[in-house]
Amino acid sequence: MSQERAVPASAGPLEELSGWPEELCRRELPSVLPRLLSMYQRSDSWIEHIQILKIIVEMFLPHMNHLTLEQTFFSQVLPKTVKLFDDMMYELTSQARELSSQNLEIQTTLRNILQTMVQVIGALTGCVQHVCATQESVILENIQSLPSSALHVIKSTFVHCKNSESVYSGHLHLVSDLLQALFKEAYSLQKQLMGLLDMVCVGPLVDRSDGILNMVIVIHSLLDICSVISSMDHAFHANTWKFIIKQSLKHQSVIKSRLKHRDIITSLCEDILVSFQSCLQLAEQMTQSDVQDNAEYRLFQKTLKLCRFFANSLLHYTKEFLPFLSDSCSALHQLYLQIHSKCPPSLYAARVPQAQQDEIAAAFLVTLDPLVGQLLAFQPFVHVVLDSTLELPCELQFPQCLLLVVIMDKLPSQPEAVQSLWCTGSQVSEATARVSLLKAIFDSFEQCSGELSLPVHLQGVKRQGQAEVAVTLYQHVCVHLCAFIASFHPSLFPELDAALLRAVLSANMITSLLAMDAWCFLARYGTAELCAHHVAVVAHLIKSCPGECYQLTSLSVLLRRLFFFMAPPQQVEFIQNFPPKAAGNLPLWQCISFQALPSELREQTAREVAGLGTAQCRKWLSSTRTLGELDSLNTVLSALLAVCHSAREALDIGQQAAVIEVGSQLWAFLSTHLVTGQPCVQQALSLLLPLLGSFIQTLDPPLISQVVTLQASLLQSEPPDHVRLAVLDFVSSLGKLLLSEALQVITLNCCSCEQNH
Repeated sequence: MSQERAVPASAGPLEELSGWPEELCRRELPSVLPRLLSMYQRSDSWIEHIQILKIIVEMFLPHMNHLTLEQTFFSQVLPKTVKLFDDMMYELTSQARELSSQNLEIQTTLRNILQTMVQVIGALTGCVQHVCATQESVILENIQSLPSSALHVIKSTFVHCKNSESVYSGHLHLVSDLLQALFKEAYSLQKQLMGLLDMVCVGPLVDRSDGILNMVIVIHSLLDICSVISSMDHAFHANTWKFIIKQSLKHQSVIKSRLKHRDIITSLCEDILVSFQSCLQLAEQMTQSDVQDNAEYRLFQKTLKLCRFFANSLLHYTKEFLPFLSDSCSALHQLYLQIHSKCPPSLYAARVPQAQQDEIAAAFLVTLDPLVGQLLAFQPFVHVVLDSTLELPCELQFPQCLLLVVIMDKLPSQPEAVQSLWCTGSQVSEATARVSLLKAIFDSFEQCSGELSLPVHLQGVKRQGQAEVAVTLYQHVCVHLCAFIASFHPSLFPELDAALLRAVLSANMITSLLAMDAWCFLARYGTAELCAHHVAVVAHLIKSCPGECYQLTSLSVLLRRLFFFMAPPQQVEFIQNFPPKAAGNLPLWQCISFQALPSELREQTAREVAGLGTAQCRKWLSSTRTLGELDSLNTVLSALLAVCHSAREALDIGQQAAVIEVGSQLWAFLSTHLVTGQPCVQQALSLLLPLLGSFIQTLDPPLISQVVTLQASLLQSEPPDHVRLAVLDFVSSLGKLLLSEALQVITLNCCSCEQNH
């Protein structure tokens, strides 16, 4: 440190002033204060600076007019005081590397600087205390230099203390007592300053003054301090946040458009996540024995209380400043996902004892639900959650699915406009593309393969008089989706139909199944006419499919299920629109279970399908029998199989004999070579085997022997799975017969081949 900074130039006059009585100070204030201020501005000595500052604050400040403090004192002294403090901080940091127990000169220098800094903060505290003591209400413009200067010094002090381990390179113990004193002094200054700011009001001519800007600067400065002290003192950190929220709300009407809302929300979210992570770590470390008596549990409860405080602060701030939070929605969305990714039943959750899980849920997680409720009608939040380009890491896919279900549960109580906002995709006029809520749910559900496979379990819906039962993710989504459909606004039904159809046609089987379950609920819950309309739509889609594909399989299953929910009058209408006598309708009737029809209709349609089917088979047998025509024959065989499985009793003896006859003739056409090489022939075989098996007791023994022999040979060539299943189906039907010894040997060989493969 330079000599001129160490030794004051005007020690004599200052010592004389320090002995003046109070009355003399009051009387001589007009003449002495200008000289002191001039000395302060000219001086290059740190010690002289602090001496002058202390004399002004302790002896002359009490006699100044509080309305002119800014002009006469604060604006003239505090800027240089801040520079003085920054210079000392720079000197301190620069020389700290050389600190050691052997280097007494550096040690003395650093300790002197720290002591001087403590005195500077003490002088600022004196200024704050004076203003608090002399005024009940303070106009910020009248003291505007004081808060900004004090906050600058406070932040600089906290940053230095936070980094002290690295700054002093292992020699922290040589100055730790003074660093502790420095921290305490800054802590006290901030506490006093927050008390002063509580008394502050922005001046009446806000549109002509800097009052608004000054208050905004104060709040943002406190926000910066929060980020510094978050890991140093949790209680102080929480109190600072409490003050920020309080002042933001107090001056809301004049500062709401100037605040950096995004920074405030982001910082709050970060602090929530950090404290929540600490809470989980503490919970993981706790043992079950005497958990409520140990220190770890008390610390856990304290940290959980901090989590709840931050969450409630976020909830309050979001509620009051929602129109200004457009660019904060992503942070809020990520907060929800991150929190739930760390909680059971997430696969990425910490291993926390059940008792602590319940405490966390009751004290903290409950605050996230009203947060979603507040954001529900906020369009920027809708865009963030339903963003068509949203890409989430694996651990956030499950929380996203849960969030969408929560939103779905809340929408029925919202106005139609809000429901429409969520349930319709983005319009051409909108800048960002978003998907509908229903599409997002199916897409998100599809990404939760791990949770669906294990499966994870969630709380079920409570029913009166019954214990709550845990449910799988599939059950959870399905139940809530159906409840949502039940309350769906009629104007949004086109969106519902489109979303369900898109999901049914998904390549993901579990997603397709979920959509089918929801569609079946809709068919059962809705009117008979609505169900009939949906059946007709699906029927036309099936007929328009160009060939075998997974979409056709899904539509076929859906048609089969929906047909059970049709009322008899609508079933009659369906038969009239898609008569079983028409060959072009066989692709539909192969999907339908005839058990869904009343007895009279079942008998009529089954006979018509059987009659048409046998006629089509004879036509193929009498033709050139090209493989290209075998696809249409397979459709016929599939329809005949549907009749035999669900309405065989409706066929008279003649029709049954006709089916057996064409089946036997078709079998004669097949050979191992054709089956092995041609998928369409393999498909024909997989249909013929169960068809013949359904008439096993009336088949000729030579035909049975031929079938079993071909099966044994066929299995040697490792056919596709659907052929293997057909073989097993036929073999199982043989249990109804008394077989000859030779046929038993062939059958056992067939079973042995299948087992080996």
